[in-house]
Amino acid sequence: MKKLVILSLAFIAILASCSKQEEQEGVTEQQLQDATHQELEAAVADRDQLLSLVNEISSGMAEIKRLENIMTVSNSVNGETPSQRAQIEADIAAIQQTLQQRREQLEQLERRLQQSSLNNRNLQQTIETLRAQIDSQSAEIESLRASLEDAHRQIGELNTTVDSLNTTVSTVTSQRDQAQAETQDLANEMNTCYYVIASKKELKDHKIIESGFLRKTKIMQGEFDQSFFVTADRRTLHTIALHSKKAKMLTNHPAGSYQIVEQNGQKVLKITNPDQFWSLTNYLVIQID
Repeated sequence: MKKLVILSLAFIAILASCSKQEEQEGVTEQQLQDATHQELEAAVADRDQLLSLVNEISSGMAEIKRLENIMTVSNSVNGETPSQRAQIEADIAAIQQTLQQRREQLEQLERRLQQSSLNNRNLQQTIETLRAQIDSQSAEIESLRASLEDAHRQIGELNTTVDSLNTTVSTVTSQRDQAQAETQDLANEMNTCYYVIASKKELKDHKIIESGFLRKTKIMQGEFDQSFFVTADRRTLHTIALHSKKAKMLTNHPAGSYQIVEQNGQKVLKITNPDQFWSLTNYLVIQID
């Protein structure tokens, strides 16, 4: 009887112990299920973020290619306008900032995945591929920035060259204009002629002629009055109305180079060969009384 009681107590103790162990094991399994579920959700979120980064990086490459095309077209056609250049610079700066943000996101994601039990080799390879693409895009955008700076430098050099050429052209043009003006002035001076039509008394009063009793008339031997003469251009002077019925030419001009004719009862001088007429003197003196 005593032995039966002892065995009964032992059996009850064993049952209690088993029940407690089963309860403890049940709690541990539930906790494990909850923990696994949370980690799975985190892994799915990380995966989705990784896929989002893949799409963003792909679109980033497309944006870089767009900038490359814009720069290529601008350089090959009409060059960049200041507004286009400013927009490209702003786009490059924005892409550089975006790439830095994606690099930081990728590093954070990698750290979380390394701490997760669901991390695997494929995810790590994906991260390495994305990091390589970000590095490649960073190199591309840096190359574009360098190309843009080089283009700015070349434009600056060309502007300097153009300014120098403009200065040279302006100087040459000014020298040409000055030479042409001097040539024209010289031509005008060489073709300037002077004539006077007056009575004998007027000619003597202005010291254009000198004459006396039994003395030959002399023409412009001393200080004569230059202002009394009419200034003309022998290239265009072909006819001179003498306003007199009588006219006597006192200066020496080759015969055959002119005619003195009568029109409406008045004498008119017609210069038929200007070069020959003015070959001996640029002065013409005609006495009309």
